[in-house]
Amino acid sequence: MATTPGAPALPAMFARYRDRVEQELFRSVPDGEDTALYTLLRYHLGWVDQQGHPQVNALSRGKALRPTLCMFACEALEGDLSWALPTAAALELIHNFSLIHDDIQDQDLERRHQPTVWSIWGMPKALVAGNALQCVGDAALLNISRLDVGPDTALKVSRLLTESYMDMIQGQCLDLAFESSTTIGTQDYLDMIARKTGALIRTGAEIGASLATQDPAALAAFSRFGDSLGRAFQIRDDYLGIWGDEATTGKPAGNDIRRRKKSYPVVFGLEQAEGRSREDLLKLYSQDELDDEDVYRVQTILEETGAREHTQLLAETSAKEALAALDGISLPSWAEDEAEALVDFLARREY
Repeated sequence: MATTPGAPALPAMFARYRDRVEQELFRSVPDGEDTALYTLLRYHLGWVDQQGHPQVNALSRGKALRPTLCMFACEALEGDLSWALPTAAALELIHNFSLIHDDIQDQDLERRHQPTVWSIWGMPKALVAGNALQCVGDAALLNISRLDVGPDTALKVSRLLTESYMDMIQGQCLDLAFESSTTIGTQDYLDMIARKTGALIRTGAEIGASLATQDPAALAAFSRFGDSLGRAFQIRDDYLGIWGDEATTGKPAGNDIRRRKKSYPVVFGLEQAEGRSREDLLKLYSQDELDDEDVYRVQTILEETGAREHTQLLAETSAKEALAALDGISLPSWAEDEAEALVDFLARREY
């Protein structure tokens, strides 16, 4: 599989907050008497193996984009980082509850270079684990009460988080509905990912900013920043789901096509394809299973319609819009540099 020339490394922003976020996560996830349940949670988070033994494997842990954005927005606006930690942990836990459920719905066998929870322990236990992780995320947010955060601010943060993951769930429902439709357009798709993927990313930036300032201009800027970042992240993810390198992404090559997923390149391809190519796309996406030859045919059609180039261009355009959102506010030079590095990474990442 081809890779993007000069793909960027993980930006310094992630390392800046990683240790503090992980410590808050460790404090937030119980290690109680019900070890069977908590083993599933800790396994999914990449902390233990299937037997519950501690493991140190960075590949099986997420990038923690949402908590990183929360911490960054707070610090960039000269807020108290300790205030952002409970929400940062809650964001990551809520995100991960959705991933456990997504893997069940999509029948994915692998995530982050290891077998998914449901593929090991079965769907019923995985559903319980996802539900439990949602509860743990809600409880983590309550830790904000131990800090000197005003009640109005604490209530606003709680409302933002709850509304955003309700948005996320609605986006997932739309995504599932799209699986049986061939009439969705690119704008329909962008509206869906603004909920499913964008909501928590946008809210991470919004909450971090809200904990640092009440300036409406700064809050609006970070909201737009997070919104555009979410779109860049998902569109690049869609690119990798079809043209990514299996060894790097941790998912089988052409995985989204095999699942007949209506990701952005496919929606764009259906809009642009004509004649035999469109007929083939519709026929292939109506089949129960696709073999290697079918996957190759879909990739060929998408290449012919320009879907590959258009998808990457949209990711890069969205990244530029994210940076432009911050133009109107005053940020320290280090924050400007790290925002640029983050945007570049999300638009051209390989994993």
